[in-house]
This record gives sequence, C-alpha cells and structure tokens, in this order.
Amino acid sequence: MVPTVYGRKLNKVPYVELADGRVQGVVSSGSAGERVYVSSVSAGSHALSCATNNNRPCGGLGGRACKHIRSLIDEACRHYGAERVAAHLRTDAGKEAKDALADLHGPVEPGPTGVVFTRFLRYLSYLEHPGAAAPIPELHWFPAGRSN
Repeated sequence: MVPTVYGRKLNKVPYVELADGRVQGVVSSGSAGERVYVSSVSAGSHALSCATNNNRPCGGLGGRACKHIRSLIDEACRHYGAERVAAHLRTDAGKEAKDALADLHGPVEPGPTGVVFTRFLRYLSYLEHPGAAAPIPELHWFPAGRSN
C-alpha cells in the first residue's frame, strides 16, 4: 500500500483509483445530492469518460475535461501525488506533472461506468462490517488519516 499524500475530501470525490489503465472514480454531483458521476481518464490516449451511475452522459464533457473529471484528477493528485498520477496517465514528460494534468484533453469514449460504480458499492459494504485491527487491502483508496 502507498501512503496517502494528503487527506481527501470524501464528500466531493468519495472514490478514486489508479486501475485498469485509467484514473477512475466516483464524483458527487454539484447540483443534485442523490446523483453521482463515474468519471475516468485513460492512460496514453487520455480518452475521457463521464456519466451518471445510470449511464446518462455528462453534459459538460467535450474535447476537454468536465468539472467532474477535473475534481477526480485533483483528488487523485491529493491522494497519490501529481507525479504518480501523471506517470500513470503517461502525460507529456516535458511538462511539470501539475501542468500536464491541468491540460488533459482527448477523445470522448464510453468508460466502464458499471464496473467502477459496482466496485465502489462493494467497497462501501465493508463499512457495515464490525471494526478490525487488521488492514483490509481492498480499502487502500480510503484515507487512513484525517479528511479535510
């Protein structure tokens, strides 16, 4: 497990991971409390995907990252560090990590919305289990420290 760089804001981006060749996760809607978006950026091609958990496309997604993807990338940088996220996405090596991540653009492609959201829900089910002293490796994305 890699330690968290900074505490995360779980109310905005409750789930973020570097997996399956993407930075992907769940982002809360800014306008509707019951709605969440599943967003992702693919490594290499920087293909963008953002849709609600019931597969309705994000209205703000175009050739550039929408606000949900920007929030996802910001939280991934807080959790994993900008250099690690930039390396995972294979961004321009000539740029600083933060600059390369701020300038993400790519084709819009449907992402694995159902897979990511199901994984998130499965991990949430661990919160219903009684406490234990032993670490649960599947919950590495959940911050062990304080949340800001």
